[in-house]
Amino acid sequence: MGFMQKKLFQAGLSLLLAFGVVFCGFCQPALALTDEQKLVTQVWRIVNRTYLDETFNHQNWASVQKKALAKPFKDHQSAYVAIQDMLQSLGDPFTRFLDPQQYRSLQVNTSGELTGVGLQIALNPETGLLEVVTPIAGSPAEKAGIRPRDRILKIEGISTEKLTLDEAAAKMRGPIGSAVTLFMERDGKGEWQVQLVRDRIALNPVVAELRSFPQGKSIGYLRLTQFNANASMELAHAISSLEKKGADAYILDLRNNPGGLLQAGIEIARLWLESGTIVYTVNRQGIQGNFEAFGPAMTHDPLVVLVNQGTASASEILAGALQDNGRAVLVGETTFGKGLIQSLFELSDGSGLAVTIAKYETPNHRDINKQGIKPDKLISSEPITREQIGTEVDVQYQAAVELLAKKSVVAGAT
Repeated sequence: MGFMQKKLFQAGLSLLLAFGVVFCGFCQPALALTDEQKLVTQVWRIVNRTYLDETFNHQNWASVQKKALAKPFKDHQSAYVAIQDMLQSLGDPFTRFLDPQQYRSLQVNTSGELTGVGLQIALNPETGLLEVVTPIAGSPAEKAGIRPRDRILKIEGISTEKLTLDEAAAKMRGPIGSAVTLFMERDGKGEWQVQLVRDRIALNPVVAELRSFPQGKSIGYLRLTQFNANASMELAHAISSLEKKGADAYILDLRNNPGGLLQAGIEIARLWLESGTIVYTVNRQGIQGNFEAFGPAMTHDPLVVLVNQGTASASEILAGALQDNGRAVLVGETTFGKGLIQSLFELSDGSGLAVTIAKYETPNHRDINKQGIKPDKLISSEPITREQIGTEVDVQYQAAVELLAKKSVVAGAT
């Protein structure tokens, strides 16, 4: 990825996001500043120029800078603390500072492989608690029975209330074969402790199968687990293969997909749409950018999209685009409701800064942040294992199959 290249990305509340990189140039004033003062001022300027909320959480942002620079910094660590204090005053858990090690760790995630327990996590903006967005398929976390929305109270005995999102993630990463102990909580179950042994986590985002259709035809079943840099290409290959095998209709499973790259969501929407708006972006000036589909779609066959409470971020952009354009019928549960966009800036000392710069709206101008997308057919489901997904015990999947049997009610490309 180019050092000077800038990409917007959908945050998804997930630490497995691939980040676009921006180097923000820093213009030196005549007054000589220490390296620590330069870093704090660089962060302040980026937020001042790009942050979504022009009121900066109803405070004087210039006064925040003045307070941060009031005392001399003895080292870089003290500057990092000052930066974190500045950002905390914004009241936005997604605008955050990453020290050089945390920044490098996030960049590693673009490779499609990492080492850890396989949990995608987020801070619940309502409660401030650390929650599981979803465990990665086949990971130690999934094998231990950890589910979406489970709360992580302690990591190695340290309360997560005292940790940032990135600090919590760093504590769960580590060498293959090493162990980490988590203290968990779940509604209806209470609290429990679990020890996980870290392993290599493969991030293959696409599962594709051709399945028999009730009337003797075939369904192309596609499950997308996240929107990484390879997701669009892998899904395009899968659709192409299923078309050649004679798929008559498709089920796209976005359940427990926490999101990822905004661009990947847009590219995948274009695989299904001949034309139409995919998403609008709105910054603090209210200026709307928009991304369009320009065709040709890879298939015109009927499509059902499966969604649930773990469907977030870029997944919601894709689901909203397909629903609003009449290309797909959505089945399942109301989605997570994450409609904010972050960009990542590389700072002068190798650290990073994630800033909420915009929000998105669906083609019909729905702002889904904290509200989510309601499916066309609401089907609740008890938690099931990975092995049960897409089987006869998967009631949401079975509802999708039944809809496809009634072809007249399922949207196809026109």
